[in-house]
Amino acid sequence: MSLFWRIFALNAVVLGTATALLLWAPVTVSVPVLLTEAIILLGGLAVMLVANAALLRWGLAPLDRLTRLMTTVDLLRPGQRLSAHGGGEVAELIRTFNAMLERLEQERAASSGRVLLAQEAERRRIAQELHDEVGQSMTAILLGLKRAADDAPGPLREDLHEVQEITRESLDEVRRLVRRLRPGVLDDLGLVSALTSLTEDFATHTGLQVTRRFAADLPALEPETELVLYRVAQESLTNAARHADAAGVVVTLEHTDARVVLSVTDDGCGIKAPREGAGILGMRERALLIGATLDITPAPRAGTQVKLTVPLPRKQPSS
Repeated sequence: MSLFWRIFALNAVVLGTATALLLWAPVTVSVPVLLTEAIILLGGLAVMLVANAALLRWGLAPLDRLTRLMTTVDLLRPGQRLSAHGGGEVAELIRTFNAMLERLEQERAASSGRVLLAQEAERRRIAQELHDEVGQSMTAILLGLKRAADDAPGPLREDLHEVQEITRESLDEVRRLVRRLRPGVLDDLGLVSALTSLTEDFATHTGLQVTRRFAADLPALEPETELVLYRVAQESLTNAARHADAAGVVVTLEHTDARVVLSVTDDGCGIKAPREGAGILGMRERALLIGATLDITPAPRAGTQVKLTVPLPRKQPSS
């Protein structure tokens, strides 16, 4: 039934009921109208309006649900749909809206994937240039300073040693930036080694206590999936250091037959509702790229927990 005929039918029910009551009810209307008759007529009008409003609310409920979904839908949280039963304009509108959401989610995932791949390519290029150009130049400077310090007199030798230490610290910082931009250990040794290196480097530079709980029998994952897991862990640790005011962080990597779960839990001040800044939005886009689910919730005791759930491909039954 179309929306027009649905509203017409609801109003017809109310008006028909009111007409039937006027025809068969033992009520007369005098001229001029008596007070009791006016009260009865106004009461009947009120009842008719209330019944009409209730029936319209029931008839237009699918549109209300559709409106609420329109105001809350988030393409970074895919899967939000309304059920559409039967035919008619309302059901067709809901099915069209669901199809539009499906198309927008696919387009958002594709565009986010292209952007993230371009970001990783740019990170790789910058890391390579820092390693090859800046790193080698600073290494040459260190060697030159060492030769100059060996041949310099005492007071100048001390100054050259100080400059040499500053240069060495700068070279270490450049190397750390290179590892953050493109974790070479992820390509060479795998996810667990990369996360171990990441957490050790994080603990060294922030002073926070990091506890690692990695499953020993993780399945083989796609390189893209490993990179997403690594980046989400990296961003979660950065947020814990910057915003959580925490003393410790627990990084867990587990798996079952159906999924791999990465969780980063701090013991900081906690959250009531996560603010969707650039870091969290970036994590959601990365999760969307591999079909994973990202949840940011208060930790069971205190602090914040970031959980990334990656579904694993179903095993094909052996023939």
